[in-house]
Amino acid sequence: MGRPIDARGWTFEVLDQSHAGRERWLPIENLTSWSHNASENEETAETTSFDSKGWFEQDVMQRGGQIELEGQYALDPRTGRQVEGQAYVDRYWGQRLGIDSRNLIRWRHDSQDTWVIWEATVTPDKSEGETNDKTSWTASFTQCGRPRYVPVFPICAREADAA
Repeated sequence: MGRPIDARGWTFEVLDQSHAGRERWLPIENLTSWSHNASENEETAETTSFDSKGWFEQDVMQRGGQIELEGQYALDPRTGRQVEGQAYVDRYWGQRLGIDSRNLIRWRHDSQDTWVIWEATVTPDKSEGETNDKTSWTASFTQCGRPRYVPVFPICAREADAA
């Protein structure tokens, strides 16, 4: 019998396209909840006919998906700036238009050995708070095209020391 996995074990990262050079993924930190809707933007065509003998039939004509992330707006205590992943979504990716509005997001559970990667658009959503709250941070990522699946490679000791 399988065992349920913890919701807090999921990692979400965005590809930093603001610098040329080596591939750099930025974790989205301080998340408090997330949702993945695997049928967002799905479209179907009804194929029911007399031959269906009263049973509904359809074909899926378009697939889609959406991820919504919610968390706490967070500052890096060393620099006093918004943490990199959130700042990238808010100040860089979320400000791009047209053909420049797409980027990559990847995610996986810490029990998995494969990343799911989407080309996506992002909608930075609202931040809010009340008297005794922490400031919230939210963003929605909409899938564009077919997902890819890439194995997770362990970080070598030299790279871990440099981080």
